[in-house]
Amino acid sequence: MHLHCYRWTGRGADRARESERRPPHPAFPASPLPPMRTCDWLLKPRTRIDASPATVAEAVAWLTRRYRSAAESFLHPDGEARIGLDLRLHLAEEHLAGGVDVQWGIWLRGGDFITAAVICCSPNRHAPHPCPAAS
Repeated sequence: MHLHCYRWTGRGADRARESERRPPHPAFPASPLPPMRTCDWLLKPRTRIDASPATVAEAVAWLTRRYRSAAESFLHPDGEARIGLDLRLHLAEEHLAGGVDVQWGIWLRGGDFITAAVICCSPNRHAPHPCPAAS
């Protein structure tokens, strides 16, 4: 198993365009929107891969950077503080080590939304998708 990281930031309302967030919709591959199923990130073009960390620790560091880069814009910083980055990271490390994908989605001020995902690849527990980096 190896890992691929994906991210998206955009208008939260755009996520309502669910049809283009589901394969096999013709717009799915080119759509910048995050897929409805986390594992379906692997069906996006390899150019959408933001990073391919060699270890779970590197993937967790990537998640940390994504979270911290958006923290000043969180719509509900008090709610995020109750969850806490440490708990998020602990759970992410535990899940990824067990082969389970991790995706965080957080509302930002101004109606924006950020998604950061680390996907387990070859194999993925939820779908037999091929590795996008191999094509």
